[in-house]
Amino acid sequence: MNVMADEKRQKFRARAAKGIAATLVLIVCLYLTLPLVALVLRVTPELLMTYLPNETVQKALWLSLLTSGIATVTVIAIGTPAAYFHSRTAYPGKTLVDTFIDLPLVLPPAVAGFSLLLLFGRTGLLGTYLHIIGIDVAFTTLAVVMAQIFVSSPFYLRQAKALFEQLDPAYEETARTLGSSSFRTFISIILPLTASGLISGAIMTFARALGEFGATIMFAGNLPGVTQTMPLAIYAAMQGNFDVAIAISVLLVAISLAIMLAVRLLTRNRKYDV
Repeated sequence: MNVMADEKRQKFRARAAKGIAATLVLIVCLYLTLPLVALVLRVTPELLMTYLPNETVQKALWLSLLTSGIATVTVIAIGTPAAYFHSRTAYPGKTLVDTFIDLPLVLPPAVAGFSLLLLFGRTGLLGTYLHIIGIDVAFTTLAVVMAQIFVSSPFYLRQAKALFEQLDPAYEETARTLGSSSFRTFISIILPLTASGLISGAIMTFARALGEFGATIMFAGNLPGVTQTMPLAIYAAMQGNFDVAIAISVLLVAISLAIMLAVRLLTRNRKYDV
């Protein structure tokens, strides 16, 4: 009888634990999805057809895609070799570099933008000298790209660094014994083995750059056709035409979902060895 009672108690505890876990998962899902549901419920095909072709929306869309693309390519071009060197080399201050790489993840975007302004603005630390030779960075399209690079680069650098650290050094050692140069080994062996992971990191970098708001508005301003990206266009539209804000928001949600699906597929199909 005692054995049967114990089994019943264990089954009850197991069912209770599963019930609590399921409830918690449901709460998380509802909290994360209900705001999007509220957005979608406000959308009609007529609203999208009316406002998506809007000139302001189109300019914000193409500017966002252009600047985010440039920012992502820049991060990849500079960040890939930098992350490889960082992961494969022991040097003084390496822990401090790790801290600097991660800092934009926890730094408020408004602080990031204000700091960039103090550095590159017309009276900034470097901006003063750039202005003397006729180069103004703040409140330009270039400023948008720089703000996006600042806030999004950790997503790629962290991913690339982790991939290179996990990759077995035997691949490189074998290539060197066969006479391959370091550059050729990196291009023909290291990059192909980590390609899917690097691509997923690049996609996340693009997504973060696309959604950047705080650093951009502080450093680049909100100038239509020049620095007004889609998040800034939503902010501006909320003060005038709420339907335009809804249309842009739905477009950003659709792009974000496509990006996350791409990352999930790449992560699932990753085939490099560690």
